[in-house]
Amino acid sequence: MKKIVFVSLGCDKNLVDTEMMLGMLEGNQYSFTDDENEADVAVVNTCCFIGDAKEESIQTILELAKRRADGQLQALVVCGCLAQRYSKEIREEIPEVDAIVGTTAIKSIAEAIEKALQGKQEDYLTGIDAPVVTNQKRVVTTGGHFAYLKIAEGCNKRCTYCVIPKVRGSYRSVPMDSLIKEAEELVAGGVKELILVAQETTLYGVDLYGKKSLPELLRRLCKINGLVWVRILYCYPEEITDELIETMATEEKICHYLDIPIQSGADEVLKRMGRRTNREELTALLAKLRARIPDICLRTTLISGFPGETRRDFIETYNFVDEMEFDRLGVFTYSREEDTPAAQMEHQVTERTKKKRRDELMELQQEISLEKTRGMIGRVLLVMVEGKVADEDTYVTRTYRDAPNVDGYLFLNTSATLMTGDLVKVLVTDANEYDLMGEIYHE
Repeated sequence: MKKIVFVSLGCDKNLVDTEMMLGMLEGNQYSFTDDENEADVAVVNTCCFIGDAKEESIQTILELAKRRADGQLQALVVCGCLAQRYSKEIREEIPEVDAIVGTTAIKSIAEAIEKALQGKQEDYLTGIDAPVVTNQKRVVTTGGHFAYLKIAEGCNKRCTYCVIPKVRGSYRSVPMDSLIKEAEELVAGGVKELILVAQETTLYGVDLYGKKSLPELLRRLCKINGLVWVRILYCYPEEITDELIETMATEEKICHYLDIPIQSGADEVLKRMGRRTNREELTALLAKLRARIPDICLRTTLISGFPGETRRDFIETYNFVDEMEFDRLGVFTYSREEDTPAAQMEHQVTERTKKKRRDELMELQQEISLEKTRGMIGRVLLVMVEGKVADEDTYVTRTYRDAPNVDGYLFLNTSATLMTGDLVKVLVTDANEYDLMGEIYHE
């Protein structure tokens, strides 16, 4: 039986594709390993969203290509966004790659591996607007207590800095019945938290049902027995409706947590980015969310050093962050991606300035974050156990305010025996900039 190692890079949407490919291969004369030294076949699911992600993908492929050339691997398969966008370059520059599988061709993974093991080099590159993969069994790799539910593929927004439409195609929703079936199967397998992801979750259903159908999907998901939390990521601000806010406020299983990437707080920059909102509209939306859901945790991301961003624009964004006091905030330096309008814009900002501005914003956010976390002391929160700190009576847990791998943790001190996925009520006793500490709450 051949052993396959999967390396999944990039975003959680990519991870869902990896889990689907694992599901397609399971019981197919293959076994899986996490150890590259044990593997006969390596599959790399790549990312090319920004420069750093592209670099990581290329380095990973080159390292595995060396193993392929040395005969330690019998086959090397490259999938995902980098494979879709740079298939010709990969084929020319890295001859050790046996098969290239594009973003919409993951159903060909078994055939790609089989042919590669027979010594045949083939590429699987269907059109980027091909129908989304549905009703596919998955092998959950996130520990079994939470899973991502990808509700749509592609994007129609065409922000000037973004390559996603070129590698993932236009916006295509997954049919609702398929999502409910997938969710029910995940929950039956032990999943307690579903995290909804897409390039943009808020437009879900427009292409299939002629209207924004995320609220309806959420209501149906909340009816699944055994599901405890539903979390929503990647909400474009201009698409957040009153119906969505009301659904979040009234459905108990939906985490009072919203991820709203705004990218900038300066109107001129937002305009050049091709974004659909301005500072005034963003301010009004955040006020509305906080008024209807007072304990909501708001997360956002910003890009520092976008082409043409002046010091004045930066100060505008800095002041916006200071005023809005986001609970969670990440800053990326602008990455100049070929074939995007922003790459051709005048007044590109130096790397040094981009990093300096990023650091200033993150220093400000650290102060805001500390104030926010200290404000949680004395509160009782339901937490989900993620694991245990070795040789200590301390468990790593998450609250409704913490999405996996991007936010902080609550460190729970207890001698009790807990399992990953357990839900416990905790009294928050202390806090630092990003994490909370607590003890089991006894009513």
